Amino acid sequence: MSVNFEEINKETLYIALEIINSNPQYNVMENRSKTRSLKDMEKEFLNPNTMSVFIKLDETYIGVIDYMLENPKDSLPWLGLLIIHKDYQGFGFGKQAYEHYESEMRNRGLDKVRIGVLQENTIAQHFWESLGFVCYITSKAQNGSGILCYQKQI
Repeated sequence: MSVNFEEINKETLYIALEIINSNPQYNVMENRSKTRSLKDMEKEFLNPNTMSVFIKLDETYIGVIDYMLENPKDSLPWLGLLIIHKDYQGFGFGKQAYEHYESEMRNRGLDKVRIGVLQENTIAQHFWESLGFVCYITSKAQNGSGILCYQKQI
């Protein structure tokens, strides 16, 4: 079984909503609410600033990746979200999805990737550190939450 990506569009947005809402703890950390709405998904995933794709295991939708090829603040690629449906967590699919993403970035000639992780999300911190990311600064989100900024040479 292999992981691949498929672009999110208006017709498939409801699938992204199901994936996001299968992770209520993340939603509470990120948005102070256990669930998100279809309108939230449209704003987050159907915008001109980021690339938003499903993570698919063969033909099954198992997650979402949202990223910028070039953040206007530092001209570097930023991975804004990698989330796996709750039912598919713990099987290594997040790691496979990241490796696929990293390969795509290298194919584009990029040599560094950055991410921001909520300070309270220790599970995500361990995940990204296990993939070779190093924290280089602590920042604040618009809602006041602490953000750990990580980067990785690829």
